[in-house]
Amino acid sequence: MFFQTEMNKIKYDLSVVEHRTKWVIGIKKEDEENWRSEEIDKNDYQHMDGLISFLYKNSSYLVDVDNEDTNYSVYTRGSFRNLKLFNDEMLLHESLKTGKGMSSNNDLISGMPGKIVKIFVKPGQEVKEGESLLVMEAMKMENEMRSSQDGIIAEVKVSEGDTIEGGAILITFEKEK
Repeated sequence: MFFQTEMNKIKYDLSVVEHRTKWVIGIKKEDEENWRSEEIDKNDYQHMDGLISFLYKNSSYLVDVDNEDTNYSVYTRGSFRNLKLFNDEMLLHESLKTGKGMSSNNDLISGMPGKIVKIFVKPGQEVKEGESLLVMEAMKMENEMRSSQDGIIAEVKVSEGDTIEGGAILITFEKEK
């Protein structure tokens, strides 16, 4: 499952893949290319009464999580961390509401897996904020993705008919000078 989170005004992409015996958790800062990957063995994990206990690199962690909507307070090892967490469905709804989601200013990023139905723009084209860029089918609905800014299309990274994953970069904008 794909997530995006923000903590201390820094945005991160998260990937959680469940296997039969473990979870593989990937994390990267929004502006970095490389993912860091960690594994947690399912035998080292317990969930009880709203608390999570797990072993990681020979250390024991007890984590208490409280949330309201997308805001999470995480308490572990004597300190609180506050973060916003968006799953792929929340990212899609956020991007449709605002045209922005949590994408960087130079990218239109898919909030969830889907299929590209129609593309309205091409590289070099000037677009205005709110202008339609493409239509993506996700969750059995066609969703029109709009520009979150005035700018010039640098690259269209998908084609009509493509099936894409959550977190995929669909369109990049030229960087501001």
